[in-house]
Amino acid sequence: MTSINQNQEAIPPTLNHVIGQERVIQKLRVAVESSFADAEALPHTILTGPAGTGKTMLSKVLAKEMAGEFFEALGQTITSVQTLNGLLMCPVLPNSVLFIDEAHELTPSIQVALYKALEERCVFVTNEQRQSVQKLDLRPFTLILATTDPQGLLQPLRDRMKLHCQLRRYSIEDIELILAQKINQLGWEVGEGVLHQIAVRSFGTPRLALRLMESIRRTARSLGDTNLSVHHAKATFEVEELDEAGLNSDERQYLTILSESVRPMRLGVIASRLGQPPEAVAKVVESNLLWLGLLDRSDRGRSLTPKGMDHVRGSKVLSTQIIQEGEQ
Repeated sequence: MTSINQNQEAIPPTLNHVIGQERVIQKLRVAVESSFADAEALPHTILTGPAGTGKTMLSKVLAKEMAGEFFEALGQTITSVQTLNGLLMCPVLPNSVLFIDEAHELTPSIQVALYKALEERCVFVTNEQRQSVQKLDLRPFTLILATTDPQGLLQPLRDRMKLHCQLRRYSIEDIELILAQKINQLGWEVGEGVLHQIAVRSFGTPRLALRLMESIRRTARSLGDTNLSVHHAKATFEVEELDEAGLNSDERQYLTILSESVRPMRLGVIASRLGQPPEAVAKVVESNLLWLGLLDRSDRGRSLTPKGMDHVRGSKVLSTQIIQEGEQ
């Protein structure tokens, strides 16, 4: 079954209230103003970038900006052309937004059916009882595809997306502003320094930062407190086994394994020692290490950078410096 979600959760009311991603916001703002001037729906859009950087949030904001309905589905749940056709016929009101998350999970045959439907602005529905095929015109709407792997989309489908937006990880300052915005919405009380401690461990990802903030609140409430203090943050980081840069036990073990070899190590060897599948290690464990500049990945294998070796040796380098250098 296709998952369609129209939750009205708290999101920024307009693009002007979105924190960070300035270039993307500028591009989307121009598209919105142009669409209103021409009385047309927004152009079909593709949002790429790391997980947790706000692709779903931006899609919902665009639907609000255009005063249209919002429909959401996961790429892996669209398993047949019939399911796809049903989803494409959901938008009825003007300026509606149809959002497909993890679009790279769509099979090639579904992607072909999708871009043909966009091109012809119709779908073909088979009536098995009458043994006939009925053509149904689609109402104008905006398709937004979100993906962390744009290469998983067929080129013809990418070509039909008129607006391409690349989201990037956020700065520490932007993460703090996002957390402060959420704190104001929830009415929580937070001590000085807590948001910064969260931000430097979030790897530039708002989703992770918000999850850490919720974990700290659970720690505070378990102790009968309402104010989130640095003490609560420290206790939470210890329970979740996060170091000063936000690395978890798997990521630290990965670095330790590499530090024991004077030559680059193959992914399969590292994955075997971690007890995890190579694909999971490459996509999950290595992601933050690469962004922080602790890991070098080449055809020869994996090796530590000087910064990575310093981290393993217990270097006193401030985590904020590590993060900021990783952003460059």
